[in-house]
Amino acid sequence: MAAPWRGRAKDPRPVNNISFLLPFIVLIGAMFLMTRSAKKKQAQAASMRDQMTTGTGVRTIGGMYATVKEIGEDTVTLEVAPGVHAVYAKNAIGAVLEDAEYNRIVHGFSEASEDDAPVVPDDASSLTEGDAPKLDLGKKDEPKGDDEPKDGKTDGEPGAK
Repeated sequence: MAAPWRGRAKDPRPVNNISFLLPFIVLIGAMFLMTRSAKKKQAQAASMRDQMTTGTGVRTIGGMYATVKEIGEDTVTLEVAPGVHAVYAKNAIGAVLEDAEYNRIVHGFSEASEDDAPVVPDDASSLTEGDAPKLDLGKKDEPKGDDEPKDGKTDGEPGAK
């Protein structure tokens, strides 16, 4: 008796080897593109960290703003408040800020001069014109009349309201 696979006709649909390899090719291409963009980001972050000098304002990846006091091989000493120093890993620096931006964010200094800024009053009193009648919003005095209760009972008596 002959083997069961012998004598059978070939499958009429030929197997295309590229159709089997196509998903793997796409997967490898996607991995290549992702690693390439990640390497670019790492290189940009490293060059940004190389721009740090003593006195530079930085933002950590946690969102804290500080001034660089000392730069080590893998660490950075930051002054987070006057006289308060903290040691951070260089990888924890999220952005190196320019002086103008750092001063604007941390100290509230702006580049615009004070003369150009519009004057905003602290209250609405300067918005009223001259002799406008003033509204008294205080508590009005109660009408003075007889202090005797209408039912004839005073406080402290039983049945008084």
